[in-house]
Amino acid sequence: MAASGGTKAVVAALAANLTIAVFKFIAWAVTASSSMLAEAIHSVADSGNQVLLLVGGKKARRAADEQHPFGYGRERYVYSFIVSIVLFSVGGLFALYEAWQKFQHPHGIEGQWWWVPLAVLFGALIAESLSFRTAIVESNRVRGKQSWSKFIRTAKAPELPVILLEDFGALVGLVLALFGVGLTLITGNGVFDAMGTACIGVLLVLIAIVLALETKSLLLGESATAEHVEAIVNAITLDGAKLIHLKTLHLGPEEVLVAAKVSVAENSTGEQIAAAIDEIEVRIRAAVGLKCVIYIEPDIFSRSASEAQSPNESVEK
Repeated sequence: MAASGGTKAVVAALAANLTIAVFKFIAWAVTASSSMLAEAIHSVADSGNQVLLLVGGKKARRAADEQHPFGYGRERYVYSFIVSIVLFSVGGLFALYEAWQKFQHPHGIEGQWWWVPLAVLFGALIAESLSFRTAIVESNRVRGKQSWSKFIRTAKAPELPVILLEDFGALVGLVLALFGVGLTLITGNGVFDAMGTACIGVLLVLIAIVLALETKSLLLGESATAEHVEAIVNAITLDGAKLIHLKTLHLGPEEVLVAAKVSVAENSTGEQIAAAIDEIEVRIRAAVGLKCVIYIEPDIFSRSASEAQSPNESVEK
């Protein structure tokens, strides 16, 4: 669900940004507005980012091989991190550079085409709003009762948070561009156009930093969500077994590694232990609902051994 919803949101955003970029470049060409150039580069950067997300999603579906026995699921995280770098450099830094140049040599928007930037910006607001709406609808399918900030911080599938932040940034950027272009048209002072461009640059840099921090955490390796960890613990201890310690790791957005040490009775036979482990694995997969790679180590429960584990490893029920 998350993967298909993320792809739909990415495609919708890509279609909107490619169309908008063309019209923004036309508006810049006939008016020389730095805000329009910054917004055009912003749309180009966003389009490139969406292509990167689609490429990452495709590469992540490759089957596991000898060199990558756990598969390529994290490829989606790699490409999402690249997206943050592109947004920071191509989008944010370019806009700040363009603003600096405009502050040095401000000029108003003149000629018979003065209305073109306003028409393009209002049209872009409509297109970006539709794209943002698609991202919200698809995110709500998997967000549950989480707040938006928590969803962006904890989502394991990177595409939806990336598109949400990009579309939100695009809408705010368009408002800032309207501010710069509108005041420049009213006053004839190009400084307002430069101010709008600078604000767009700062906005893109901030969004890029947030994306970089979130995808960095995913790249380093995050545990399963608190809800999934609780479900795993309940699945293991359902028949009264004691869980000595547990570690989880997302191998990709829809795949989790589960490593657990579980107590068994001292007089259990090898056949009984194997049967108990098989049953636990079935319960874990049913409880989590994701693809799971499970390693369970049987052991004789010892309170001192359990307490020796670090708080993040030890689970006793």
